[in-house]
Amino acid sequence: MRIDLHTHSNRSDGTDPVDVLIAHAKRDGLDVIALTDHDTADGWAEGRRAAEQLGIGFVPGIEISCKLNGIAVHLLGYLPDPSYQPLADELRIVRDGRTDRIPSIVARLNGLGVALTVDEVLAQATGTPSVGRPHVADALVANGTVADRGEAFDRFLADGRPGHVSHYAIDPGRAIDLVREAGGVPVVAHPWGRSSRKVVTAETIAQLVDDHGLAGIEVDHQDHPPQARETLRGIARDLGIIYTGSSDHHGIGKIDHELGVNSTEPEQFERLLEVAKANAAASATTGPEVYLP
Repeated sequence: MRIDLHTHSNRSDGTDPVDVLIAHAKRDGLDVIALTDHDTADGWAEGRRAAEQLGIGFVPGIEISCKLNGIAVHLLGYLPDPSYQPLADELRIVRDGRTDRIPSIVARLNGLGVALTVDEVLAQATGTPSVGRPHVADALVANGTVADRGEAFDRFLADGRPGHVSHYAIDPGRAIDLVREAGGVPVVAHPWGRSSRKVVTAETIAQLVDDHGLAGIEVDHQDHPPQARETLRGIARDLGIIYTGSSDHHGIGKIDHELGVNSTEPEQFERLLEVAKANAAASATTGPEVYLP
């Protein structure tokens, strides 16, 4: 059974429409796919319909933008009720912060002599309520400034680069609390990828488990080399939490993240579903359901 629990559509910073993403997952031999767009549940209904038509399992999720000690950390929330007001309010603030910083990013790039307009960025973000740096990168690709998103981030947009502008993000502990209150399952995404390794230590993971009920960590991810994966898997086992594997697929927006390149073990997926059932029962919310053909 092949299970990919971290993918993106063009409802955030992926390049595939939701139905195309689901069709590609079916084509590539996946049995279950989770849609985890950034800070939005907009694609869930369409994803469920496409999954039912094609006979592939579907898990609704969200990747939530967090920040710990000034460093970006991402939290995957599986099966939360998106209408739970405290969670919905925080996600709206995050999305607004992403969109509101676009003029500032464009102004910084213009100051560097890079020709770009806000309208060019928004033209790359069709259909998404979550406009972000990847759409700036796509606009830079479209006008010939860079060859791909990777170059755009390396030269201009990554943390610490001259075009970077920070935005509001949720404290990870608070985000975990909100996901659980909304009946969902909180799992830290790629904890030792990019800059997050600076702040997501083994001690931090344990504290998030003890103080907030973190349910799991993403272990098998392209940003994690083999030794990091084994160490993280050991941490998860020691803490008795779930460990997952995923592609973090973005269509053509991110190379080397093909659907199913990493997958979640079936027994870990079953554990996730058990936690989801328990959290939903403990909350006063009515969240979405997993579709399994």
